[in-house]
Amino acid sequence: MEPTIVELDRMILVGFSFFGDPFQVASDWSEENEIGRTWKRFMAFLAEHRSQIQHVKSDTVMYEVHVTHPDTQRTGEFEVFAGLEVHELEDVPVQLSAKILPSTTYALFTIEGEEIVGDWPWLVGTEWLPRADYEMTGGYSVLRYDERFKGMERVAESVLDVYIPVKPLAPAE
Repeated sequence: MEPTIVELDRMILVGFSFFGDPFQVASDWSEENEIGRTWKRFMAFLAEHRSQIQHVKSDTVMYEVHVTHPDTQRTGEFEVFAGLEVHELEDVPVQLSAKILPSTTYALFTIEGEEIVGDWPWLVGTEWLPRADYEMTGGYSVLRYDERFKGMERVAESVLDVYIPVKPLAPAE
């Protein structure tokens, strides 16, 4: 599991959020957990109100952002954001939230098929990071869903990009 190191410009996302333990009701990669429910709410909103969202970059690319906080390791609680990218914030419907991700360096992991529902977050932290010349920054990660992601019912045929903000390790003195 080797990433490509990439630079991304600032991104403005609009969508829906959930904060808490998203796996309390259902396990990983289930449409019944709070991540799946957040996506269902967002997709239902888009189906009915898409014309109210201005300056959308692409209707075929969606993002999921996981934002941790100091107690995430202890409580399992974090923020999950599901949305799409816009060029600018203008007349955003009150039902939506916005996330502005900074221009930064990311480790880009492209995962395929059953890897998507596997232990990739754990592998990033326990296998790649200890031997990398980078450290994680920002307290968040970004999943990018495009036409290569075929849905949960066809995950074996799917591809997903995961962006982890990183910075080079300081040289040892």
